[in-house]
Amino acid sequence: MFTQFGATADTLSKASTLMFRFGTDAHLYDDPEDVNIAPLLDSKFDSEKCEALKRLLALIAQGFDVSNFFPQVVKNVASQSLEVKKLVYLYLLHYAEKRPNEALLSINSFQKDLGDTNPLVRAWALRTMAGIRLHVIAPLVLVAVGKCAKDMAVYVRKCAANALPKLHDLYLEENSSTIEEIVGTLLSDSSPGVVGAAAAAFTSVCPNNYSLIGRKYRRLCEILPDVEEWGQIVLIGILLRYAIARHGLVKESIMFSLHGRERSHSEKDDSDDDFAFKNDVSGTSGKYDSDLARTISRCYIEGPDEYLSRSSYANRISFEFNEAKFTSGRSNDEVKILLQGTSPLLWSNNSAVVVAAAGVHWIMAPREEVKRIVKPLLFLLRSSNTSKYVVLCNIQVFAKAMPSLFSLYFEDFFVVSSDSYQIKALKLEILCSIATDSSISSIFKEFQDYIRDPDRRFSADAVAAIGLCAKQIPNMASTCLEGLLALAKQDLSTCDPGSTNGEAGILIQAIMSIKSIITQDPPAHEKVVIQLVRSLDSIRVPAARATIIWMIGEYRNLGEIIPRMLTIVLKYLAWSFTSEALETKLQILNTTVKVLSGAKGEEMQTFKKLGSYVIELAECDLNYDVRDRARFLKKLVPCSLDSGELELDTDCLPKKQDLPQVLAECMFQGQARQLSPESMDYRVYLPGSLSQIVLHAAPGYEPLPKPCSVLDHELDTNVIRGVDTLGERADGTDSLSGSSYEESASDYSSERSMTVSSGDGGSDETSSTSEVDNTDPLIQLSDTGDANQNQNGAPQSASTDLEELMSKRSLETWLDAQPSLSILSTSEQSQLRKSSARISIRDISSRVKPKSYRLLDPANGNGLKVDYSFSPEISSISPLLVSVEVSFENCTDETISEVTLVDEESSKASDSSESSPSHKDVPTLVPMEEIASLEPGQTVKKIVYVCFHHHLLPLKLALYCNGKKLSVKLRPDIGYFVKPLPMDVEAFTNKESRLPGMFEYTRSFTFIDHIGELNKESGDNALVKDNFLLVCESLALKMLSNANFSLVSVDMPISAKHDDVSGLCLRFSGEILSNSMPCLITITAEGKCPEPLNVLVKVNCEETVFGLNLLNRIVNFLS
Repeated sequence: MFTQFGATADTLSKASTLMFRFGTDAHLYDDPEDVNIAPLLDSKFDSEKCEALKRLLALIAQGFDVSNFFPQVVKNVASQSLEVKKLVYLYLLHYAEKRPNEALLSINSFQKDLGDTNPLVRAWALRTMAGIRLHVIAPLVLVAVGKCAKDMAVYVRKCAANALPKLHDLYLEENSSTIEEIVGTLLSDSSPGVVGAAAAAFTSVCPNNYSLIGRKYRRLCEILPDVEEWGQIVLIGILLRYAIARHGLVKESIMFSLHGRERSHSEKDDSDDDFAFKNDVSGTSGKYDSDLARTISRCYIEGPDEYLSRSSYANRISFEFNEAKFTSGRSNDEVKILLQGTSPLLWSNNSAVVVAAAGVHWIMAPREEVKRIVKPLLFLLRSSNTSKYVVLCNIQVFAKAMPSLFSLYFEDFFVVSSDSYQIKALKLEILCSIATDSSISSIFKEFQDYIRDPDRRFSADAVAAIGLCAKQIPNMASTCLEGLLALAKQDLSTCDPGSTNGEAGILIQAIMSIKSIITQDPPAHEKVVIQLVRSLDSIRVPAARATIIWMIGEYRNLGEIIPRMLTIVLKYLAWSFTSEALETKLQILNTTVKVLSGAKGEEMQTFKKLGSYVIELAECDLNYDVRDRARFLKKLVPCSLDSGELELDTDCLPKKQDLPQVLAECMFQGQARQLSPESMDYRVYLPGSLSQIVLHAAPGYEPLPKPCSVLDHELDTNVIRGVDTLGERADGTDSLSGSSYEESASDYSSERSMTVSSGDGGSDETSSTSEVDNTDPLIQLSDTGDANQNQNGAPQSASTDLEELMSKRSLETWLDAQPSLSILSTSEQSQLRKSSARISIRDISSRVKPKSYRLLDPANGNGLKVDYSFSPEISSISPLLVSVEVSFENCTDETISEVTLVDEESSKASDSSESSPSHKDVPTLVPMEEIASLEPGQTVKKIVYVCFHHHLLPLKLALYCNGKKLSVKLRPDIGYFVKPLPMDVEAFTNKESRLPGMFEYTRSFTFIDHIGELNKESGDNALVKDNFLLVCESLALKMLSNANFSLVSVDMPISAKHDDVSGLCLRFSGEILSNSMPCLITITAEGKCPEPLNVLVKVNCEETVFGLNLLNRIVNFLS
């Protein structure tokens, strides 16, 4: 091509590719490391910095670790270029968790960016702060989010809403009320984009707090059509749940009719509604599956798992649906507004929005208005196959519960060639549900074409669908039966017995469909049964033969011809028994015993011989299922095989019938009963949910709330809150409307400082006297106001600007916000504390019992039980090693030999190659001395030493015993990564004052372990202890039993209030094994002795990650 110009197709293609790449950053992915990135990051030009940052992000996208550039990137966070700043923020979000100490250095720049005049910069700064997943800066992010929620820029407020779920996950249960108030403020926003993001935050933070929706409900319904598409889906679910929880179900809706059928039809109030509903249904399809529809409605409210677990009981208990739990859709304005707000969304461009809106009308709309969801759903069938499958899954439920909705549109469910097998199967099931007398002829013509489809699995499903249609429309049963018999004869010569997806599958489905039709009226189809029995020799498919043999035993007494055929048929089955398949053999055994149980007259001796012969053959069969069935049947009907009488109530039986006779009578002399739809395990989930597609409860799925579960007074009391923590009003409208952009910018950029004294122990303090038992030598009265001041108050001086900025109060001053009431109340309480007594607890170390963990269970270890506990003993080998006491116990009657515990990773390395490089930071186990033997019942304890290197993942170990290898996991405990560091109170407070701000981490929780000890002591009249001492001992023992620390002091408050432990303070000190850095823990308690205590834990440590992990561990075992 154009050879005269020296061009070819290949060169032209490359040239066009290069032309398309001009003006883009695609070249960065070709060779991101082709230049030196470090000099570019230190360049004076923003263009070169952008080039370096783009190359770093390209390397991150390709999976490379570029965290070594973190310090150089952090320096550029203060750049004035928006492009550089944005790229730096993206980099920080990716590596903030891996480099937390360096990430904290950029908090100063984030705070300055929160006051930038550009709303994009403010939003980026907030997104980055929320993305740094560190618990230590969570209070800072909370204050920043509260301030950004009042920003005049819509994008900033939207970013504040998106930050709330991240903050809630990081904060857990702390300050949840403050976060919920911010959600309520954002839900009242005038911008639809902010409302959509706030709705997503509502579902993550407080999905059941309907008090936030109460006053905003009408406005949310009005703004719903203007919200972005994915926000509409979330907001529709919130409004639907609120309407049901507040007003209940609608009387005129389908749900009310379904629940009304469970009650007595003699109620006069419901007679008109039921009559109208029946007329509405009969006008279209004339069919209504009330049992299945009731199951669907119950699953919506209760959840499928709960409902199906109750449905297995005959007398199941369900929640009552009285008139008070229903409302009228014609008179309730809030229901009308919800339906009006979702009606335009039925024609949305987003398929998920359409399905969500259709679900609201399906549940809440009056019956005559439900039909408006039909055409929008049918229109979605023209979309992609993925969307089509989701829509069909929801239409399937609607069609089964109310076939009249889609009965007129049956042609829209005809299969097309481009449909996948899953879509074809759903369409077949829907066609069977909506088939009527007027449409069944057209549907059958389609089924005839489907049977000739090249996909034989789909053809078999079409044959099964014919049987379902015949069962639903009895008038067409004879026509369907003729066609199925003709199809069965046609497939006899072409089917392959070994294949279930080809012609054999079609034959099986044809026989199964014929069986379902015969079951409806057996006397009218006697000739069909005879015809199938005569064709038994020509049918070689095991499943089809088993079905025909079942019909022989089930209809053995039908008419006059079938009983006379039984002798010949049983002889044929006995002759071919050894060559039959498994399922056919089992049916032959069942049919033989059925015939024996009801045999009378001259042929009973022949039946006896045939039955004995078949059971003897089965007892010698190679398959154990057949042998077990034969032994079971032989024990069940022994008299039928041994005596001369075949009836169960003969002289050979005892006077009182035993259990085998009753079982035989119920199993073989009764007719098979059809299962009702309610007894089937049919799981239904809310329309549009992922659970409805996967047919199980997906993570996060919640059924609808109980109707009228939220009352008026609950909404009023929850909406009216006392004082807002962030200084906002409950509705948030006035604060938003009254704020201006200039005021917001000035608030962010303010550099004023405010010093708040937390209590200096001045002349304002008044001392109160209380009687103290001076005879107790354990208590020494002392004034610890200075210690409490240094502990709870703000630091007197900051060594660096960073420490000042890391303080929560400093950030509030930076943002020109009022200090939170929780901190003010704490400081005020510290001023009111009078004095305390410093006590010492005797023999506390002797009562400490380290917690024991199971390393190997005897069931998995061949009788060897291995437990371990972390020991406070300090290793003499190396200060980096953690001591672990391992207990080996032989629980068997035999001797266990050669017991040893080794590191699995090190053993693999030694087995593979000795020259493999070793990693210094990988947890390792010091080799343990082997236990030669363990006698039965003997227990041996060993001390092993492990170097964890601050890793918190389980350490994989290999336990060898009797020459066998067992894999076990040793789970580290960060509480033993330290060693006790004894010191006095002065040294403690001195070190604590040097670790403020970013090296201080706090969390609060509820402590209840002391309540059991108090109840135990109150029941013991012989010895009564002081309640304060019991609380102190409970906290100290729980702490020392789970962490290797030293108890420094216990300060117990002296107060006139009875049993008030507010001000109780315990101090613990330790030293990190790896770097000998001090780690200080302060525990303070508030509350009364017999009640749960509010406990605050504070950790002071220079290692940020270690301190945060230790804090989480302490809160876990104390709470």
